[in-house]
Amino acid sequence: MDRVSHSRSRRLVPVVAVAAAAALTLAGCSSSSGGKKSEEGGGNASAGKATTPRMTVALVTHQSPGDTFWDIVRKGAEAAAAKDNIKLIYSADPNAGNQSNLVQNAIDQKVDGIAVTLAKPDALKGVVAKAKSANIPVVGLNSGVSDWKKLGLMSFFGQDESVAGEAFGKKLNEVGAKHVVCVVQEQGNVGLTQRCDGLKKTFSGKSEVLNVNGTDMPSVKSTITAKLKQDSSIDYVATLGAPFALTAVQSVSDAGSKAKVATFDLNKDLTSAISKGTIQFAVDQQPYLQGYLAIDSLWLYKNNGNYMGGGEAPVLTGPAFVDKSNVAAVSQFAAKGTR
Repeated sequence: MDRVSHSRSRRLVPVVAVAAAAALTLAGCSSSSGGKKSEEGGGNASAGKATTPRMTVALVTHQSPGDTFWDIVRKGAEAAAAKDNIKLIYSADPNAGNQSNLVQNAIDQKVDGIAVTLAKPDALKGVVAKAKSANIPVVGLNSGVSDWKKLGLMSFFGQDESVAGEAFGKKLNEVGAKHVVCVVQEQGNVGLTQRCDGLKKTFSGKSEVLNVNGTDMPSVKSTITAKLKQDSSIDYVATLGAPFALTAVQSVSDAGSKAKVATFDLNKDLTSAISKGTIQFAVDQQPYLQGYLAIDSLWLYKNNGNYMGGGEAPVLTGPAFVDKSNVAAVSQFAAKGTR
């Protein structure tokens, strides 16, 4: 997607600032584990909980088993649910057909709202239309910034992956990278494709894509290691998720390579690696904010008729760079599992 202009890049800052300001009012939340396909009830009550009638909202993502990124999204959603007197039902499956079935399950339960990720939007198109026919409001988050309006969603919360990829490419130019391999852990995921495409658009050196099986971390490690042994000119490995960045560091060591590692997305181990210098930088899309705003927006719509972004523009939660210059400020929140 090459439609990004300079004016849009300038517009990103105030939108993110508004979203960040909203985050300052977030209530506390409980921890949760990743990789769960089964549906579960949401967060516990907290101080300042809304007195509006109880709602039931489904959050349906394409989370893969063990992908801790989604723990952060879920914590944000649970915090909003606790504040807004919402029963949150979480379900996930990386298979697009199965994810569609989970959305259908939510429709059958007659929930009051649905928040869904659109990693493979074509597979969700039909079931989203069914939700709309059932008068169930649907918002998007994380994946699908290019498709949410086409599918008729009410709002979208996340980062423009093309913008993030282009920013990443420019950052690589700044640090003097010459040959970058962009590691894609899930083929067919439009957001991941946009990241690598955006990187290639602005990066002045050589870039190539390396597809790996993100559900099998030993395979990820061996595939990256083999690539680095095969081509010693690779001086940067760009991964698209924190767990894969940490694995890439091991691959660099095993391959005897001098390549450096940078990534998209954060977790507490990743911030520690940035502090130590084993990972150079990360692009943060603020997943906690994505989960929180998606659920809160459905409460606001039901109780006050609000549309975040006016139903026309996405609410952008990133990109923002985290490196040695600012990682200390972010680490305290990452340690709590909210960044």
